[in-house]
Amino acid sequence: MLQTAIPSLHPVPSARAPMVTIRCAKPRDVAELREMIAELSAHHGDAAPVTSEQLERDLFGRTPWITALVAEAGGQLIGYAILVPQYRAAEGVRGMELHHLFVRPGHRGTGIGRHLIAKAREQAKMAGCNYLSVSAATGNFQAHRFYESERFGPRPVTGMRYIQRIG
Repeated sequence: MLQTAIPSLHPVPSARAPMVTIRCAKPRDVAELREMIAELSAHHGDAAPVTSEQLERDLFGRTPWITALVAEAGGQLIGYAILVPQYRAAEGVRGMELHHLFVRPGHRGTGIGRHLIAKAREQAKMAGCNYLSVSAATGNFQAHRFYESERFGPRPVTGMRYIQRIG
């Protein structure tokens, strides 16, 4: 016997993802931003001794050093990107390094990382940059695939990077 489904007169509301806003960080975001930086560092097995005061200085101080973009949904930060200026002196071109890109685990795979990159491109263009660069650990193949899907082209590492503490 064939049965016909009868439509419900009271439709069940579907679960809908909250609206996500990608914007520049504000001073009120510093604590949550620091939390996410610690989450990303822990994910990579590193410590994150950065303080809220250091972040506030570098984001909003007299001479801002970095730019932070945040993804916000439902009044909470769920992701971020940090941008750091670069310069290629021999070519006379400005660039921007996508230093960090992070989306909280419950929101990964929803396109938020792609939206953060799109906003990073926009910020870099507004700053007069010719390129946006990003690094990923040698064995992080998932990140490699993701960045290549976002039209980042791999560049070979041509040497060692050295560092000297001065402070």
